[in-house]
Amino acid sequence: MEALYSFALYLCRNREVARDLVQETYLRAWEHWEQFQPGTNCKAWLFTILRNLYINLYRKQQRAGEMVEYDEAETESEQPSVVEQVATPSVEAEFYRSLLDEEVQQALAALPEQYRTVVILCDLEDFTYEEIAQMLGIPIGTVRSRLHRARLRLATLLEAYARQRGWTR
Repeated sequence: MEALYSFALYLCRNREVARDLVQETYLRAWEHWEQFQPGTNCKAWLFTILRNLYINLYRKQQRAGEMVEYDEAETESEQPSVVEQVATPSVEAEFYRSLLDEEVQQALAALPEQYRTVVILCDLEDFTYEEIAQMLGIPIGTVRSRLHRARLRLATLLEAYARQRGWTR
């Protein structure tokens, strides 16, 4: 459950929405349990459900657009902006911060989303290439190439960081 929550938080960067996504994931899994194939990875199946729910939520928000009445706009202007909400430390950020130095976090954040996703799923969440391919709905070769390119970019971004610690190739 913690891994699902961390992934949901990575996707939406909002604690409440992440909790809702995880709850909805478990609800959908329960409702569609007959679709789970015994012998396959249940964790990967749950991650796939969560990712699809997030995509549907994102698309719904994009289509709906947000219309705000004038009176509501005045009260909303007193609330923290979306940027301020994202900037507040999340559970995921705190967890990864405890594992990764700031330079590594910045390098990971600098990766394009498609590369960052495969790195997180593979190197931090320990999913296999096959599981990641299934979760993201992409060929396994694409997972491998994205992971390879992401690691090359990380190596370039973290070259000075590695030298400072005496790590060399």
